[in-house]
Amino acid sequence: MSQTIGKARLAFSRTWHFVDVAKEQRTLGRLATSIAQTLQGKHKPVYNTGHDCGDYVVVVNADKLRFSGSKLQQKEYFVQSSQPGHSHHVAVKRVIENQGVSEVLRRTVAGMLPRNKLKRGRIARLKVFEGTEHPYKQNLVAYHDEAGVVVKKD
Repeated sequence: MSQTIGKARLAFSRTWHFVDVAKEQRTLGRLATSIAQTLQGKHKPVYNTGHDCGDYVVVVNADKLRFSGSKLQQKEYFVQSSQPGHSHHVAVKRVIENQGVSEVLRRTVAGMLPRNKLKRGRIARLKVFEGTEHPYKQNLVAYHDEAGVVVKKD
């Protein structure tokens, strides 16, 4: 079978997706799930677990991220140092104060990606900004609407 039939090259090319958290109705977990699937390339017909065919994702207005329930007070991250007995838990509220909301979204998406050699490259394609300004405006091709459906830019 010839490999020039069809548009398989387009399926392997990386597209830039845009997510505006201020316009989203979804909470942290539901938003992170769709971002993780886009980074893995599960939305493409050529998806394979051994190949990294995912896309770039640009997230703006991360400071308007919604949390369900009392996650700001109750959710904790386990932090382990190299010293024995020096592991501790850090609340999400403290992570937001020290590193910003973008770090919480990045950690949530990273926890949803498979733990293999492709994880570091996939999480590097996630660009999170707390404001509306970002340097990737000319790269954007696809936008996510409120329902999570990808809308192509004309």
